[in-house]
Amino acid sequence: MQPNIDEALRYLGIRSDPENTIRRQMTLLADEISSQIKPRFLWRMMPLTRSDDGILLGDILLTGQSAERMLHSCQRCAVLTCTLGIEFDTLVRRMQMRDMSSAVMLDTLGSAYVEAACDEAEEEIRSRCPGMYLTDRFSPGYGDLPLAIQPQLLDLCGGQRIGVTVTPSLLMIPQKSVTALIGVSDSPQMARIRGCAHCSMNQSCTLRKAGKTCAV
Repeated sequence: MQPNIDEALRYLGIRSDPENTIRRQMTLLADEISSQIKPRFLWRMMPLTRSDDGILLGDILLTGQSAERMLHSCQRCAVLTCTLGIEFDTLVRRMQMRDMSSAVMLDTLGSAYVEAACDEAEEEIRSRCPGMYLTDRFSPGYGDLPLAIQPQLLDLCGGQRIGVTVTPSLLMIPQKSVTALIGVSDSPQMARIRGCAHCSMNQSCTLRKAGKTCAV
């Protein structure tokens, strides 16, 4: 597994690299990351129940329209935690002391790398659910799903076992860490997050204004 260079370039807002100078540098950095950093993830499958106040994931109440829209036809939900570990944070700090521009590239590659690891975790979940259909992966902060449930989701899937914690201000440590939900249904699920029409930044996105997209 390696960071997706194209995705990292999009994160940087790179519109033109005619001589591939930046791409070559990022490719070298991606090789460095993948040789030193091994992403870790954990997930747990949980039943979903309904109440008058919202959807219940175990004892966690998922309030708001976003959770309802994503999970309305789902019977179960996978809770996922993924991280690059404190080792990546250390790597970025060391790079910042040597070369700030490379450190910025390294940080964006880390974002792409943790997403690649989440994709791998999602494929594992899919393989454990034959004949079922998965929703898009979504995290606290998506739509009106509150960030405040982040610590509860982390506890639910035991994210502390791979070194992930949440600060009182709801920042995740290590920095490149993710919690996410993936609904599991016995009926096909439409893509609700991928694509400009479903993005909350579709009016302000610089990529879209340039005639490009980050959609996969």
